[in-house]
Amino acid sequence: MSSPEEILDPELKLYEARKNVFPKAVNGTFRRLKWVIMAITLAIYYVTPWIRWDRGPYAPDQAVLVDLANRRFYMFGIEIWPHEFYYVAGMLVMAGIGLFLVTSAVGRAWCGYSCPQTVWTDLFQHVERAIDGDRNAQFKLQDAPWGPKKIGKRLAKWSVWLFIAFWTGGAWIMYFADAPTLVVDFWTGQAAFVAYATVGVLTLTTFVFGGFMREQVCIYMCPWPRIQTAMMDEKSLTVTYKDWRGEPRGSVKKAEAQPGSFGDCIDCNQCVAVCPTGIDIREGPQIGCITCALCIDACDKVMDQVGRPRGLIDYATLEDADLEKAGKPHNPILKTLLRPRTIVYSSIWGAIGLAMLFAVGNRTRIDISANHDRNPVYVQLADGHVRNSYTVNLRNMENRPREMIIGMSAIEGGAMWSNAGSRETAGQTLVTTVSPDSIARLRLYVAAPGAGPVREEFALTVTAADDAEAKDIDEVFFERPETGE
Repeated sequence: MSSPEEILDPELKLYEARKNVFPKAVNGTFRRLKWVIMAITLAIYYVTPWIRWDRGPYAPDQAVLVDLANRRFYMFGIEIWPHEFYYVAGMLVMAGIGLFLVTSAVGRAWCGYSCPQTVWTDLFQHVERAIDGDRNAQFKLQDAPWGPKKIGKRLAKWSVWLFIAFWTGGAWIMYFADAPTLVVDFWTGQAAFVAYATVGVLTLTTFVFGGFMREQVCIYMCPWPRIQTAMMDEKSLTVTYKDWRGEPRGSVKKAEAQPGSFGDCIDCNQCVAVCPTGIDIREGPQIGCITCALCIDACDKVMDQVGRPRGLIDYATLEDADLEKAGKPHNPILKTLLRPRTIVYSSIWGAIGLAMLFAVGNRTRIDISANHDRNPVYVQLADGHVRNSYTVNLRNMENRPREMIIGMSAIEGGAMWSNAGSRETAGQTLVTTVSPDSIARLRLYVAAPGAGPVREEFALTVTAADDAEAKDIDEVFFERPETGE
């Protein structure tokens, strides 16, 4: 019987050890596009909490605010209340469908350009190049012994990374409170503990993920690369190495010495050098490719230098790749983008968006809800009348005080009064004022002559005195137990 030492291969490893990836700087169309998208997304993230939006004297003036204390979500002219959370759910559904749409049309473009991990990693890599130098200099510094120069560069780089990570966490908490006020409270030690804890956690995760775990997050931690294949088909655009044109590989000298024996790829490895995840696109589609297209910029530059046609690495569909390999013309770009799958995704996305806009435009800014007291269900008064009690909530969703008129109907001889009044002032209506952007709670008593039906339905209606906006609900009035007495 073999010993465990003979069975286990000492060279066998459960996973491959990480190799540091130092992408080389490159210039080109897609690199410039990444610059633009990075600048826009970072500006949106860091600047948005500081944008002001006048909502009047009774509401916060921060354009985008998640007001947890008052359970509100503000986004410019839109205010979402807790009972309207379906709007937030709708936006999340639209984001998901939008991601499906983009993936089915242009592959992992989200991963390559707009994903937060990609954006902050890209920013950290630019800082690294500015301090350590480009790819070759970074490799040399990595292998160099620790000394004053290496320590100085490492401390400088990590300090800038930490600064960026800290302001990333700091910007996040500003979405949950008034930004100028929170900044003052934060630096004077008056902010809540959760603010400091949140900044600390986000600082750490941004520093580690963007600085040290870069491609590992994309390859091992993120579930999207494993899901996105279900969203793609042979008509989806993705970064493709045209092996039928590039193989067999050979240097320029070999190609000149043996004309017709080699393809266009000169095996310069520039496509690998610029890849932020360190993959070789020439090995075909793989989970590490985020379709950032930097390899296209690098390859096109090399093709220009050696006098060969661009597009050895290019955005292409599997269908177009087969057509080009057979010497046939490509499909028009509109045919690639406008096909049943993308049309269905677009239609669903647009329908949800239009439905939400319609709902927001037609929603009432006033609401009423009522809870019937269950113990006791009713009270027999001395004069023979029966009284029911209700807890009524009046919601004013405007940024101003509103006078509201509560009315009742359908109970013969019935009258109502609130805890602020008395039975002597009871009637079919009562008036109360609700503070701006708030909910008023009051006790409501309804009395009616006895000996009526066991239970009777009636309506409570609340109407705004200033613009006649109204909302009604159905309630039940009990005069005797439903089992009979």
